[in-house]
Amino acid sequence: MSNKEEQVGEAVPASQRGSWTSFLKSMTSFSGDLSSMTAPPFILSPVSLTEFPAYWCERPELFAAIADGKTEEDRAQAVLRWFISTLKGQYTSRNESMGSEKKPLNPVLGELFYGVWPGSKASPGVTTLLVEQVSHHPPITAYRIENKEKGLVLTGHSAQRTSFSAGSIVVRQVGHAVLTIGGSEEYLITLPRLRIDGLWYGSPYIELCETSYIAASTGYLSTIEYKGKGYFSGKSHSFKATLAPPSGKGQPTAVEGLWHVSSKTSKGVPFHDVTTPKEEVTVADIQEQEPFESRRLWSAVAKGIRSGDFETASKEKTIIENEQRQRRRDEAAAGTKWELKHFKHIDSDPVYERLGKLFKANPPTEDFYEFLGNAPEIKVPAA
Repeated sequence: MSNKEEQVGEAVPASQRGSWTSFLKSMTSFSGDLSSMTAPPFILSPVSLTEFPAYWCERPELFAAIADGKTEEDRAQAVLRWFISTLKGQYTSRNESMGSEKKPLNPVLGELFYGVWPGSKASPGVTTLLVEQVSHHPPITAYRIENKEKGLVLTGHSAQRTSFSAGSIVVRQVGHAVLTIGGSEEYLITLPRLRIDGLWYGSPYIELCETSYIAASTGYLSTIEYKGKGYFSGKSHSFKATLAPPSGKGQPTAVEGLWHVSSKTSKGVPFHDVTTPKEEVTVADIQEQEPFESRRLWSAVAKGIRSGDFETASKEKTIIENEQRQRRRDEAAAGTKWELKHFKHIDSDPVYERLGKLFKANPPTEDFYEFLGNAPEIKVPAA
C-alpha cells in the first residue's frame, strides 16, 4: 500500500472512513461531471449553493464605494478591490469555520434565496440580494445584487463543470457577472477556475488557478492571475493583478498579495484587507419564508449535518431529491415546463460579446439570465 493510501481518512470521522475511501475510488474512475455524485454526508455543507452569491457582498461598504470613484480609473480600481475582497468568503470560509471545504447542497430547480444588507454610515444605502436556481441539470444559479441609492446593480449566473485529475478535483466555473454603475458604465466579470486539493486526507481545500478578468466599458481591464503554494510567493492563495488603462491613458497598476488576507500595489500601498469583520446577509425567519426558499427547504437537512446526525440528514435530503424527480416526471407527463420566477434565459449576452473583446474571451459569447424586474419586497430589519 502506498503512503498516500495509508494517509487516506486521517481527518475523516472513524464512522465515515469506509464511505470516504469508496467515494475517492469512485471519483478516480468516474467519467462524467462529479457534481452528480453523492458525497459522504460528513463532507456536506449545511448550506445550499443558492446562498453562495451572498459572498459577493459580505463587505457592502466596498461594494457601495464603487460608485464614489471620481474618475474612470478610480472606479475601475474600486471594482477590482471589491472583487478581490469577495474571494475569501467564496473560497476559504468553509475551511476556516468547518475545518475543511464542504460540498454545498445541490439546489432544486426554482429554489430561492432573498437577503438584505441594511446599510450603515460605512455602507450607505440598502443592498438587496435575489437568487434563483434556474437549472438543476446542470446546476445553474442566477443572482442579482442591487444598491439603489448608489446606482449599483450586479447580475450574473454561475455553474460548475467538475472533473478529477492528478488527485485533485478541478472545477471550471461557467458563467459571468455584469456590474452596472449608474445605469451606463458596465463591468464584465469572469470567474476563476478552482482546484480542490487535500482529498486524500479527508480535508479538502480550494486553490484558485489560471486567470480571470474584469473588463470595463470605459476600456480599463483587470487581469487577475491566481497561483497556489510554490509559485509567486510560495504561499497558498497568491494572486497578481494588473489594471491596464485604455491606450494613451496612463500606466498599468499592479497589485500582489494573498487574496484571503491582504495585498499591496507595486508602490507598496495597501490595496485590500479582509482580516476585518465581515457583514452577514440578513434573511427572513424560516417560518416567514416561502416553501422554496433555501433555508426553509433545507432546514431539516442542515440541522442534521450541524448536529452530526448524518442519518437524518441523508434521509431528509433523499426526500427532497425524490420530490424533485417526481416533479420533473409530472411535468414531462403533462407536457409542461418549469417556469422561472425572476429570470429569463437568453442565448447570448451582448455585454459579454462587446467587453470580452478586451481580453479575447474564449468562448467569444456566453448565455445569460436576464432579470425580469419583479423583485419581491425585502424588508429591512429594524435597527
